[in-house]
Amino acid sequence: VQLQASGGGLVQAGGSLRLSCAASGSIFRVNAMGWYRQALGKQRELVAAITSGGRTNYADSVEGRFTISRDNAKNTVYLQMNSLKSEDTAVYYCNAKVYTTWYGRPNDYWGQGTQVTVSS
Repeated sequence: VQLQASGGGLVQAGGSLRLSCAASGSIFRVNAMGWYRQALGKQRELVAAITSGGRTNYADSVEGRFTISRDNAKNTVYLQMNSLKSEDTAVYYCNAKVYTTWYGRPNDYWGQGTQVTVSS
């Protein structure tokens, strides 16, 4: 199973970016998907997550500015980021919990990371 993330880049404060992450490979079913970020010198933190049924949760720091969504038919998760701030600068990683068979427990998979830089 591979996760391919895209959509990062450089944007001015107050601007917007949209991240995408598609899961591919030997997939039976994708469970929860999410986005994490890691700023320089800091630990990786959860930004937003979404269940297969569409329930979402957000870090307090992005609530009201970021929106996570998914397309189950495409095994793809999106992160719409609005009103970006300099403190949002980080490498963003997508995560998916994937069943590769009909039985057992899902495995954790990570995308390669995409840089988001917000200039003030």
